[in-house]
Amino acid sequence: MYAVVKTGGKQYRVSAGEKLRIEQVPAAVGQEILLDEVLLVADGEALKIGSPLVAGAKVKAKVLGHGRGEKVRIFKMRRRKHYRKSQGHRQNYTEIEILGIAE
Repeated sequence: MYAVVKTGGKQYRVSAGEKLRIEQVPAAVGQEILLDEVLLVADGEALKIGSPLVAGAKVKAKVLGHGRGEKVRIFKMRRRKHYRKSQGHRQNYTEIEILGIAE
């Protein structure tokens, strides 16, 4: 059984017991959260597709921790203009574990 959920502007294919990193969620470590924007639920051959969301479907997850991703280097340059700009960015994330999918 798996589901496709939307959180933080991105879509993830999740199943029970899976760990993944999503955009930062304001929740304490160890707290259970509910992802209620479910776009698709599949159980074997049975497939429920929402338009846009599947009614009544929820995904239960547990927050494992918070962190920051790898540094991304941004370098801008204009040739022959003596313009150089260097910048870095680290995106915040929340690591969660999927506990179950409720239709």
